[in-house]
Amino acid sequence: MQIKNSVFLVVLACLAGCATLPSSGPTGKQIEKSAIAAANGAPIQLVQVQAVSDIPAVIDAALPASLLPDRETPPTDMVGPGDILDINIYEAGVTLFANTGNGGQLTQMTANPGVQVQKLPPTRIDDQGDINIPYAGTLHVAGLTTGQVEAAIRKALKRLSQNPQVIVTLGQAITNSVIVGGEVARPGRLVLQTNRESLSDVIALAGGYRGNSKDLMVRIMRNNSNVDVRINDIVENPSLDLRIRPGDRLMLVDDPRTYSILGASGRVEQVPFRRSTVSLAEAVATAGGTNPNLGDPAAIFLFRFARDAKGKEVPTVYHLNMMQTGSYFIAQKFVMQDKDVLYFGNAAANQPSKLVQLISQLFSPVLTVTSAVSVIQNSNN
Repeated sequence: MQIKNSVFLVVLACLAGCATLPSSGPTGKQIEKSAIAAANGAPIQLVQVQAVSDIPAVIDAALPASLLPDRETPPTDMVGPGDILDINIYEAGVTLFANTGNGGQLTQMTANPGVQVQKLPPTRIDDQGDINIPYAGTLHVAGLTTGQVEAAIRKALKRLSQNPQVIVTLGQAITNSVIVGGEVARPGRLVLQTNRESLSDVIALAGGYRGNSKDLMVRIMRNNSNVDVRINDIVENPSLDLRIRPGDRLMLVDDPRTYSILGASGRVEQVPFRRSTVSLAEAVATAGGTNPNLGDPAAIFLFRFARDAKGKEVPTVYHLNMMQTGSYFIAQKFVMQDKDVLYFGNAAANQPSKLVQLISQLFSPVLTVTSAVSVIQNSNN
């Protein structure tokens, strides 16, 4: 009897020392209460989603285009620093330029009965936007088209040569190009042939993307601004297929979108988006629904940093009661976003059952010891 009483005293002491019962997280009421309390000192918003009108709007598709500074589409043959020009000068009669065949050296004032053409060595436009032409001197050509460069050279040689004709072509284009890097087949410099190429055009010209389109994000950098566009979103929303401008830099990175599942669900994990658009109903199904032994279907919460009218991020908690029929229709229209946290509230009604289960686990060894003591005492008698 003394052994039995001692064991019971130990068990009671253990129960007295238990401050809280094991739990997968707070209950729905606890979340609502803490969110309301925090809202008094912090900008946390609690939204009771009871109708389709309560669903947060999807991010405006025109937003990425508005974040990039727009600039005029330059002519495709406009030149600038770094470009290399091929210059051919045609002369008749008395010529300034003549190819004597001795290493391509230029001789001055040569009389020829026919038309002579002189191809100048590849001419690079320097950092100040200037080129040097024999007998014409230094000419500033940055920002001009090849036709305007031809006119400038012809004008500079007019008094020195008899009716010179000039043809200028781009040997290597730097100004009219973009840089493409990351997950593409051929990263590097890409020359825009029409200056009307869209984002998808540039990716295709770079050999296409590598990897899964749903996981790829394109960062477009223009001047000091940048925007992010996902490959899959371009397919579903053509307005995101932005016009690319010379000087832009594009970087394709592998950046899967994910959402986290926590609380009393069928499983707790981080889930990647299977498609570009995932509804809340699909996310709940992926989580295995509410754990019948722990969770409360009336306490489904979504945690998100939502943007207000001024574009500022505000921590927001959306609450759905999946015990109501209408919530299942609302969940089909509710679109998940990257880094959302889907939480399944713990059921308050499960606390007594947990207590009984805990007491049962604690008393099982006591019953075993008591039974063993009784057997020993009976055998001694």
